[in-house]
Formats: sequence, structure tokens, C-alpha cells
Amino acid sequence: GLGRMVEPEEIVGHIRIALARNGRLAGRKVVVSAGGTQEPIDPVRYISNYSSGKQGFALAQVALDHGAQVTLVAGPTALPTPFGATRVNVQTTAEMADAVLAASAEADVLLMAAAVADFRPQTVAEHKIKKTAGEAPAIHLERTIDILATVAERKTQTGHPTIVVGFAAESQDLIANARAKILSKKLDYIVANDITARDAGFAVDTNRVTIVDAGGGVEQLPLLTKTQVAEAVLERVERLLRS
Repeated sequence: GLGRMVEPEEIVGHIRIALARNGRLAGRKVVVSAGGTQEPIDPVRYISNYSSGKQGFALAQVALDHGAQVTLVAGPTALPTPFGATRVNVQTTAEMADAVLAASAEADVLLMAAAVADFRPQTVAEHKIKKTAGEAPAIHLERTIDILATVAERKTQTGHPTIVVGFAAESQDLIANARAKILSKKLDYIVANDITARDAGFAVDTNRVTIVDAGGGVEQLPLLTKTQVAEAVLERVERLLRS
């Protein structure tokens, strides 16, 4: 009602935006993807993963704190939208691809932190698949769209987004897999993390990452909060933008 105080979170948000006006990313357009995707099997079941979206949301917040105009493409998650970000909610990998490609068409930076599903059911059952006494039903899978490969192809034609950073959640051969991905997807950086580490990766507030650059350089960071990881990633992005 009249005279009611604005929520403290909104006040803090306005202050952060004001302080960021002369930040190192002022005037830059940054697109961040975050969270997992869901590929329906039937009306009540889906294929997904354990991604919480926390690292992507931390990247969006730090980019805002550095003055960027941020579009956050988010898979299903209950995390609150960082104040000042434009949020686009999606469910499937196809929806995320459409949203990321649209948002990054004229972007300076794409931070592809989402854990998108690599496969989806070839067909989605119209009704709930019932349990019967016979054999369990077989679910045949097909590949989903490769968002980063599609972005790379468009970048060669349009030059946008200027900088693309990929993320890789690995359980083995972390550096070798990261180097292969950075080459095949024509990335500027890839941020890889070992999902078998109990204090890093999905759902927790900390992460232990290795940053690989396009030249093959490898930098292993210590255990950090996801906000600190976001700061480290954006510091390298800003350096590349200035070069």
C-alpha cells in the first residue's frame, strides 16, 4: 500500500546497477545459459540431469555487476532472477537453442553454462506409459541439436557473438575432453569441472574448475565459490575483449 517500503532485494539491485554503470562490461551485451533441460518421455516423465543452474546464475550476476546488459536463458529452476537481467525460461534443448541463438545474434559474449541434454526420446508418448507384467518398454533416443556447434557456424558468418565460452562437466579425462571440445566448437575458452568431486559441480555453492583457452593453455583454479569462479571467467573474457 501507500508508503510501503520497497523490498530490500530490489533496493540492493538498484544500487548494484548504479555502481556498475562504469564497469568493465558497460555497454556490452552478454548472454548466459544456465541450468539443465528436460526432454519429455510422456506427460509425466522426462530425461534431465542434476544441474542446479547456480554457476550460470552467478555468471549472470557478476556480468551485471560489471555493467553488462544480460540475457539469462534458464532451464527449469527455482533460482531467483538476478536484478536487471532479462530472463528467458525454456524447458527442452530445442527451446534453449532457439532462445540462445536469438539472444546472441548481436551479443558480445555468450557464456554457455547450461547442462543441455545430448539426447531425447525419438517419440513422446501421448499418454502415461503404464507399468505392465511384461518387459519394460524400450525408449529409443536421438541426438539433440548441438547449440555450440550451431553458434560457431553462425559466428563464422556474422562475427557474433564475439566471444564464446563453453562449459564441460566431466567425470574422466577432463583436460583432454576440454581441449577436444574447444577445437571442435571453435570456443575462446572452456571451463571444465570434475563432477565426481564432492565439493564441486552440481547443486553445491562451490566449484573447482580448469580453464582452457583456444591456444591450449590450461589453468587449474583452487576450490572457489561459484561467484568467484564467475569473476575469474569474466576477468579473462574482459581481457580478451580489450585485446
